[in-house]
Amino acid sequence: MTGPPAARPVGDVLAAALADLGVATAFGVISIHNMPLLDAMARQGRIRFVPARGEAGAMNMADAYARVGRRLGVCITSTGTAAGNAAGAQLEALAAGSPVLHITTQIDRPLLDRDRAPIHDVPHQPDMLRAIGKQYLRVWEPSAAVALLHAAAHAALSAPAGPVALELPVDVQLAVAAPPLRPATLHIVPPPPDPALLDDVAALLRRAARPMLWLGGGARGAAAAAAALAGRGIGVVTSTNGRATVPEGHPLSLGAFGMTAEAQALYDRADLLLVVGSRLRGNETRNNALRLPRPLVQIDADPTRAGRNYPADLFIAGDARLALEGLLARLPQRLDTDPAFLGAIAPARAAAEAALAVALGPYARIAATLGDRVAAGRHPWVRDVTVANSTFGNRLVRLAAPHLGVHALGGGIGQGIGMAIGAAHADAGRVVALLGDGGAQLALGELATAAEQAAEIVFVLMNDRGYGVIRNIQNAQYGGRRAYADLLTPDFALICRAVGLPHARVARVEDFAAALEQALTARGPVMIEVDMTAIGPFAEAFAGPPAGAAGTVR
Repeated sequence: MTGPPAARPVGDVLAAALADLGVATAFGVISIHNMPLLDAMARQGRIRFVPARGEAGAMNMADAYARVGRRLGVCITSTGTAAGNAAGAQLEALAAGSPVLHITTQIDRPLLDRDRAPIHDVPHQPDMLRAIGKQYLRVWEPSAAVALLHAAAHAALSAPAGPVALELPVDVQLAVAAPPLRPATLHIVPPPPDPALLDDVAALLRRAARPMLWLGGGARGAAAAAAALAGRGIGVVTSTNGRATVPEGHPLSLGAFGMTAEAQALYDRADLLLVVGSRLRGNETRNNALRLPRPLVQIDADPTRAGRNYPADLFIAGDARLALEGLLARLPQRLDTDPAFLGAIAPARAAAEAALAVALGPYARIAATLGDRVAAGRHPWVRDVTVANSTFGNRLVRLAAPHLGVHALGGGIGQGIGMAIGAAHADAGRVVALLGDGGAQLALGELATAAEQAAEIVFVLMNDRGYGVIRNIQNAQYGGRRAYADLLTPDFALICRAVGLPHARVARVEDFAAALEQALTARGPVMIEVDMTAIGPFAEAFAGPPAGAAGTVR
């Protein structure tokens, strides 16, 4: 038997430990306080490091990589302002429940938490990291570094998943420690539901004549079971993050058209609602003004979400897949569901899609073209917060699988470019990313990252030269007073040329299909800029959810 392995720099030990955990790609920005770790990663050559132009972009990349790749995303930043730069993007990962490991750094331990202002030291960094993530850990001792790395990764991946921050002081990275005798593996055990409660839910479903199933992002890992349950005679509605958990074209699915008048009519007729992995968010329930069916049964991996937005008549804490599989085992092959109720679902969705197409005006043709190509080509569909996504991107453009949809659940603009780069590194196909000109200006530097990495992305940039939704709200609620929404918009063709990214401008909707087809067959990143000022407005202005009380400000 050989003796214990020789001590090595902790940066080297951690780089190897990350690779041993199956991490193949990481995103971040190099700086003086993370150089020991990144130098080790470069020397070892086991992990591909994608150097973003900013920490926010790096976090968005790691987030989307985790969602599309269905694995741990890793973002590496430096201490102080660098960690703070990633904060907004980490809040998005928190909102989405993305398993992201944020490895950030710290100053030397003798100066830690003393507020003596060495370079890159900022007060209260741990407080910030605790506030924007699921968990925060700091490595104090070199001998504990690998164990804490494993603990952080395990916490990020365990239900309910979410971003976890691990602080590595620079002197810890430079210290020496012995690597583990055997590389560790992560063993994630999903929380099992209570069998007695599943018995109760199965009894409710057997008695119901008009049951419905509401699927959120927490159900995306239960797609097969959810589709099988729908097939036994249950109507389906999804959140935007739960789309394609049941196939988008399923005749019993409303998809994400859950706030239409037709949907409300179905809810009013339904006699049971089973909510799985959804928070019933305000922007998908009209701030909880939708009348949802009773009894309402809620299943979630996070026990603290019980009845948070709507009272739950029965709550089950547990993994969505295990819960739905348990229900399938307790139910007959066909439920005694009212055929007229089930038959009303497909017409309700068709009516909603037709009404939206009318509201889109000329952009209905662009939405239809994207709808045809995205699902058929199994392309990851990444969307920034922009009018185009709020109208058709979140609903009309169908997904081939739930993990192929990525959008900013937290509602923050400017994250689409970074998310597209992360999705492209998940090896799930050529990405199609829907952007707005206002949001894109927050992350123009990441276009250089996309070009440098030859990322397989088609950027569809909807350019109305400003914040379109803000203008619409100002028209609807502020007497048409335009304040701060009309922006100086850069020449995106010149920006793309500067980084070597092919660019095409579309000024007529009839030219979009050919431009998209050419972009999809190209290699590397391509931008299609849709000139909305040339094409004209939507038939109906989208003014978004009001920030305060309804009504006009005079």
